Amino acid sequence: MNLEDKKAIVSEVAAVAASAHSAVAAEYRGLSVGEMTELRKKARESGVYLRVVKNSLARRAVEGTDFQCMQEGMVGPLVLAFSQEDPGAAARLVKDFAKSHAKLECKMVSVGGQLLGPGELDRLASMPTHDQAISLLMAVMKAPLDKFARTLNEVPGKFVRTVAAIRDQKQASA
Repeated sequence: MNLEDKKAIVSEVAAVAASAHSAVAAEYRGLSVGEMTELRKKARESGVYLRVVKNSLARRAVEGTDFQCMQEGMVGPLVLAFSQEDPGAAARLVKDFAKSHAKLECKMVSVGGQLLGPGELDRLASMPTHDQAISLLMAVMKAPLDKFARTLNEVPGKFVRTVAAIRDQKQASA
């Protein structure tokens, strides 16, 4: 690889890292070419930028971004996954793929400039997507209105039940 190719890779990864929400670095040692192709396909489908980059180039690419904290941990064969759409996408991808492929092992997780351990992968993967977060917010906002509507509806309902009970009582005594 010549110097121009290296500069192109560094600039491409740096541009992605600058706009990414989160990053996951995973060791892929032992995965076959077919398994890596399958991982790349799943990454494209879920909006995750996935790239195998030499560690020296990756360190330069993340310099000056929120993921600069990952530089020291970049050793060994690593695949970098950057979440482009929602913060949990890369973590979900690595977590789901690692369930069926034990050789893919999470090494680092970074969100918002903080380096998290591999144990935090589950927590990040369980974050709701943008659409799920909006639906949760709407449900919370709608709940008081629903309760108010049920309360208002209860007044005439209780009145009708009371009148029906009085009618039944008069019919029984007559």
